[in-house]
Amino acid sequence: MASSDASRYDLTSELGKHLDRHLVFPLLEFLQMRKVYPEGEILEAKIELLSKTNMIDFAADIYKSLHGAKEAPAEMTKRREEVISNLQELQQKAAKVVAFLSNPALVKQLRSDKSYNLALLRDEHGVGAEDVESLFAYAKFQFECGNYSAAAEFLYHYRSLCTNAEKGAAALWGKFASDILRQDWDAAVEDMTRLKDAVENRAYPNPLAQTRARTWLVHWSLFVFFNHENGRNAIIDLFFQERYMQSIQAEAPHLLRYLAAAVITNKRRRSMLKDLVRVLKNETYADPITEFLVKLFVEYDFDGARERLQACDEVLQNDFFLVGCKEEFAENARLFIFETYCRIHQCIDIAALADKLGMDKDGAERWIVNLIRSTKLNAKIDSEAGTVVMGAEAPSIHELVVEKTKALTSKTYSLSHAVLSNTQALSAI
Repeated sequence: MASSDASRYDLTSELGKHLDRHLVFPLLEFLQMRKVYPEGEILEAKIELLSKTNMIDFAADIYKSLHGAKEAPAEMTKRREEVISNLQELQQKAAKVVAFLSNPALVKQLRSDKSYNLALLRDEHGVGAEDVESLFAYAKFQFECGNYSAAAEFLYHYRSLCTNAEKGAAALWGKFASDILRQDWDAAVEDMTRLKDAVENRAYPNPLAQTRARTWLVHWSLFVFFNHENGRNAIIDLFFQERYMQSIQAEAPHLLRYLAAAVITNKRRRSMLKDLVRVLKNETYADPITEFLVKLFVEYDFDGARERLQACDEVLQNDFFLVGCKEEFAENARLFIFETYCRIHQCIDIAALADKLGMDKDGAERWIVNLIRSTKLNAKIDSEAGTVVMGAEAPSIHELVVEKTKALTSKTYSLSHAVLSNTQALSAI
């Protein structure tokens, strides 16, 4: 049972359904640090998760800490013996190919041609197909032990030798997870791009299988989206692709929280706001972040938007992926409220606006002053009257061109439609 209302909007259990268990572990660490759930619950969850990996010593340490025991349970001791035995066996089987890969001079002989590489290994180094396959098993074992750097390296080389498309795809998923867990975000972006191509070009037994593959990919990619410098552009680009939006709405509507946060915090992509609101107003999934946008841009309910914004603070600080953009989110959300309120009112009472922003009057006035200075907003503050007076905004040259282009496009369409109708009518005579 949760220790506070902080768990109400926690998505860890939903996200975990589409993540490798190793990717879930950082989420549990975060929940433990934030004290979202009782300590015992988190530790039990860690033990359950780790017991199905090769990280048995780690699981045993947590068990002993939780239960105040001196010894780990017998099943953990037995499992540890099995892990050691498997390690020795896999090390022996992969010894020849690992020795080759450990020599930089020999690795330089490899090319992009997989057939050439396999022939080189077989003819000059006595490394056969079975040795190459043992490399995959050894890499997977290293991953299960939590040795993510070694796993990433071995899987990279395995993919340069593997000619089986299914196994190559499995290795790419493993490398993606490894690069995420060792926080190599540039490599993870490359893995993500390759996986997207693989998901789109692979033959699936039915459309649902491909939809689910996309769903897994977007869940894993959250780590990239909120850690790589270009991640918040990438999530917007990917999620708004029709096939991915359909997958999200069908399989994982909770991911709309992350798309909404990315749009709100990305000033360069505000053009996507209308498309996002159009999706959200017809969606049954809701949390304070998505509701904030609906309240503000669909219902124009400023009091409701303020209440949702206040609730967003707790959601953000207890979300593994969004905690890092909490301040940026709050600042941009207030800006949305201010801009929307100003479209409706020309003379604005600062006290009333402060209430909508969830700020005190003095804080709101300072915030508005800084906003006017930084954005060259056509507005003046009357401190004595306690108001903000908005000036008439002349449309920019860019806006005029856009509007004229829209009008021209509309006229062109109407003309084309009329010509087509006349042509069809003549053909029918």
